[in-house]
Amino acid sequence: MILKVRVIPRARAESIAKENGELVIKVRDPPERGKANRRVIELVAKYLNIPKSKIEIVRGHRSREKLLKVGD
Repeated sequence: MILKVRVIPRARAESIAKENGELVIKVRDPPERGKANRRVIELVAKYLNIPKSKIEIVRGHRSREKLLKVGD
């Protein structure tokens, strides 16, 4: 499954919400050295109740708009 997400780094509070067919993920971490990306994967894994190893960023490593591959 492919998920389209929009990431908001340096947010005051972390959250996941669905808006216009995509997930909006707010993370506290800054977009430096992959910190925000790692936190996005952790939050999505917890949200979907799956292991972090089953989630991969396939597009948008340096962008707020990302595509995540979930599953095998």
